[in-house]
Amino acid sequence: MRRLLLAASATIALTAAAAAQDRSSVTGPALNRIIDEGANHSQVMVTAEYMDDVIGPRLTNSPAMRRAEEWTQGKFREWGLVNVHREGFPFGRGWTIERSSVRMTAPRPIQLTAIPIAWTPGTSGPVSGSVIVAPIARERDFARWHGRLTGKIVMVSLPGTGDEPGTPAFRRLAADDLQRLDQFTPARYDPEAADRRLARLDFAKKLDAFLKAEGALAYATQSGRDGKLVSGEGYLFGAGDTQVVPGVQIAAEDYRRLARLAKIGQAPTVEIDTQVRFDDSDAQAYNIIAEIRGTDPSAGYVMAGAHLDSWVAGDGAADNGAGSAMVMEAARILAATGQRPRRTIRFALWAGEEQGLLGSLAYVESHLATRGGAATATGLQRFYGWSNRWPITVRPEHAQLAAYFNIDNGSGRLRGLYAENNPAVVPIFRDWLAPFASMGASTVVMRPTGGTDHVFMQAVGIPGFQFIQDPLDYDSRIHHSSIDTFDHLKADDMRQGSIVLASVLLQAANAAQALPRSPVPTRPVVTDPFAYGGEDE
Repeated sequence: MRRLLLAASATIALTAAAAAQDRSSVTGPALNRIIDEGANHSQVMVTAEYMDDVIGPRLTNSPAMRRAEEWTQGKFREWGLVNVHREGFPFGRGWTIERSSVRMTAPRPIQLTAIPIAWTPGTSGPVSGSVIVAPIARERDFARWHGRLTGKIVMVSLPGTGDEPGTPAFRRLAADDLQRLDQFTPARYDPEAADRRLARLDFAKKLDAFLKAEGALAYATQSGRDGKLVSGEGYLFGAGDTQVVPGVQIAAEDYRRLARLAKIGQAPTVEIDTQVRFDDSDAQAYNIIAEIRGTDPSAGYVMAGAHLDSWVAGDGAADNGAGSAMVMEAARILAATGQRPRRTIRFALWAGEEQGLLGSLAYVESHLATRGGAATATGLQRFYGWSNRWPITVRPEHAQLAAYFNIDNGSGRLRGLYAENNPAVVPIFRDWLAPFASMGASTVVMRPTGGTDHVFMQAVGIPGFQFIQDPLDYDSRIHHSSIDTFDHLKADDMRQGSIVLASVLLQAANAAQALPRSPVPTRPVVTDPFAYGGEDE
């Protein structure tokens, strides 16, 4: 028995060593060339600066986004990548802000911090009226305000009293923060909750129709954060969805001042002058694709991506110019160092992420898999409804995509990878990241992440992963805000991120075996069949 145990132990050790050798698929010289190129010859900040300062915010289908589509393709070609092209998918209208001014004119003049809500119409010259605080969050609220809004600027958000942060706005992840991320998070399947969310998506259209019928001049919402930050998020971008009543988002401090004045006496008067432009020249949005061709055509491909689109209040620097610049820089590093990977490495810059991951979803349906037959929903209806459509039908290319890696959490240092509840990849990722422990990027945690472009790849059984990043002030101040500019990007972090991404991609491309996959999902049972859902979900 002892001899059998020793023999079995030796076999296990040899198998583990062989597996480790297979996983460590990038040689020392190749790794050192990647580090040298990314550290000493980096272009990542030059790329980011042009994207942010010269092109600026990249709302999907806007003129600036069209410039970004052409410019990024040109850079990929300049760096020697191949099969550089754009892939279109149905989207809707382009929209851009020409000029905007929102002022309180009485009881005293104040220039307010505000921005037009995306895809709302302009005012066609200044409009002026007294404000009315009329919180409207559900259709049942319409009756309360019927007959009271004519000639008013309607403040539809409940003002609140302030949301000053109780923790530091800027932070990096400590060891215990990373440890807390390492947990298996069971999936929950609740199709009734998804149906309730879908039912609420047309509320913006119903609110617009109500305000128009009531004779409102314009409406205003409150920004979601203090600090004079605005975002201007709006979602009625479809060709037939454009609102009639102009809308603006006002900074929280200014909004609450207007609300206080309206509460204690005569309502203040506000003047709104917004000039916006719609562009219907092309209703298609476009993903940008480029490749470093692999040496083995039968080995499939690996992929990295980030979304190129942004909101318009800032320049889209951290969200997600930073991720786009790091993906582009990883491509440049691999091309500049002459890497010849076994698998093709494909790079994607997605459009329409901010409107429901629509670019990456279009790629999934075109290349990888469909769900529940032909899709008819658009916009956020498409986003919320897609994961509850069954069955999943894989396309031939599904088996060819060995791994997808996404960056979309600002410019913070990469700290490792989320394993997305796939325990089989954990030891592999730890091997791949081991050379970067001194750079802070060696952590692998089990938990899944959501809200960005790997989600729908995971949803059809593709090994899709997001990087762990230091948060910095991304969520507290920068994300979707008017200060999302180049000034807040961290150059050392972005150089490190580009190096780590380039190495991980090369490891995945050269590995003898593709990453272990989770099964292609089938319709799950309802997680809690006894739960009663609330209407506010």
